[in-house]
Amino acid sequence: MDAILNFFAEPLSYTFIQRGLLALILVGGISSVIGCFVVVRGLSFFGDALAHSVLPGVALSYTAAGGAVGSNLFVGGLGAGILSALVIAFLTRNDRLKEDTAVGLVFVTMFALGIAIISTQGSYSIDLAHILFGSINGISPSDLQTMFVLGGLVLLVIAIFYKQFLIISFDLSLAHTLKLPVERLRVLLLILIAVTIVASLQAVGIALMLALLITPAATARLLTQRLHHMIICATFIGILSGIAGFYLSYYLDVPSGASIVLTMSTLFAVVFSLKSIWVWLATLIDTTENEESHNMKRSEAL
Repeated sequence: MDAILNFFAEPLSYTFIQRGLLALILVGGISSVIGCFVVVRGLSFFGDALAHSVLPGVALSYTAAGGAVGSNLFVGGLGAGILSALVIAFLTRNDRLKEDTAVGLVFVTMFALGIAIISTQGSYSIDLAHILFGSINGISPSDLQTMFVLGGLVLLVIAIFYKQFLIISFDLSLAHTLKLPVERLRVLLLILIAVTIVASLQAVGIALMLALLITPAATARLLTQRLHHMIICATFIGILSGIAGFYLSYYLDVPSGASIVLTMSTLFAVVFSLKSIWVWLATLIDTTENEESHNMKRSEAL
């Protein structure tokens, strides 16, 4: 028992690691909630593109701080993320441009711009790695406060507009019939995705952000089809993966972002395999029962 308690308690003896764990729990939960809307609306490519599109804002903050990764990255990243979301929404409005085309254009342009800006620094490889893959041990109290504020804002807006988001996610015809502001709601959802990405930036970085948005929600969708159940399930998976990934990162000495993503992917693989086996068994049982019923009817007829 003491060994188990020591296993969980040892990393928490450090204050900066406590902040990191809190950040991972917050990031895992918030990303999973907004990720459910990303999955049901088929916005996975958009989420990936937007995660990379925040790089120019992060890069400008990085260079303005003289090559330091700090809380000002949230400001730059948020500005770039919201700008990218608005540009994509504008380009795709009234089907001016197909969504995947607009997303691809903004994605490559913003990401290239970010790399170009960061490369102007004399030595940038280490901090660039932190931006791309996260640095959970570098989260300061102000970073944690910013993440709580942004995460709380995302949850508040989703709670207020939940019914509207639900309708536009599953039935656009009904949304138009009810005269909902579909375009404004779509833009608002895109902005919420951008805010979530920025809030999670320090924890897992740009490169691994998509996994936090997609994997818990995709796993939850294998278990349930109702959106509110899916959100609850995905949130649990996201938080559990964050905690498990944190301990794996500490004891195996691997980057926290990578360990969290691998934990999420493992959970998805397990659920997918069990669901496939369940469906196969159900199909087999149903087929056997149908054959038995057919044989009984045939014997009765004879």
